[in-house]
Amino acid sequence: MPTAASRPDRHRLYELAVQNPSAEVDFVDRTYRMIRCRGARILREDFCGTAAICCEWVRRRKTNHAFGVDLDPEVLDWGLRHNLRTLAEHQRSRVALLQQDVLAAQTRQPDIVLAMNFSYWLLRERAALLHYFRQVRATLKDSGVFFLDAYGGYDSYRLLVEERRIHDPLGGDFTYVWEQAAYEPVTGRLVCHIHFRFDDGSGLERAFSYDWRLWTLPEVRELLDEAGFSRILVHWQGWDADGNPDGVFVPVEAGEPDAGWIAYLTAEK
Repeated sequence: MPTAASRPDRHRLYELAVQNPSAEVDFVDRTYRMIRCRGARILREDFCGTAAICCEWVRRRKTNHAFGVDLDPEVLDWGLRHNLRTLAEHQRSRVALLQQDVLAAQTRQPDIVLAMNFSYWLLRERAALLHYFRQVRATLKDSGVFFLDAYGGYDSYRLLVEERRIHDPLGGDFTYVWEQAAYEPVTGRLVCHIHFRFDDGSGLERAFSYDWRLWTLPEVRELLDEAGFSRILVHWQGWDADGNPDGVFVPVEAGEPDAGWIAYLTAEK
């Protein structure tokens, strides 16, 4: 008898467990308008994976265009077959997925470049990350804004396993497991895995693995400044009445020493 793990699609499970394209595009769209006093039209999603953000972007307005850049042909093909297929033809015509290295990507000049889900942490050497930031700045329009995210807190340096129950609208709810498997203090190397586990006892172990450097906010801000960005803001998440993250990110000059936090950064050309 087949197990639950023999049937699911790891990319679909990832989108359900990790991504919230609607909320992310809400933040990006609103924040760009706040900074530039007008709307953005062209978005480039670096390390785009399944291009869920690109698809959400072109759904918002008929004038929106998106470029998704990723080196992995398998995940780009999945995005084409599953996410772009859900778009209307006029929306699909405004998305281009490109199998390119983000360090040398060639697209039209965007208003916005995104590097989300801590994807730029794959660039573990300072020189490589600085080069990437300089490339992003060069490709942006003069009014362009670069959006990144980051996480930290004292739990980010620990070896740990966290579980979260995920609702699947198609049935067969599952458990998302985040594992910080290794951290090396001298180099900042951080190795993490995502596992998916199902109610029949089966699971997808190491469905995704990441070999990152745990970049700190001061390091990222200094590198963005060195790359020539004019203003760099950290957008910190608040708390609701029950002490849970409220999903509202606002610019701050100082954060709180929480066990675990997630923040956005904006860097203006």
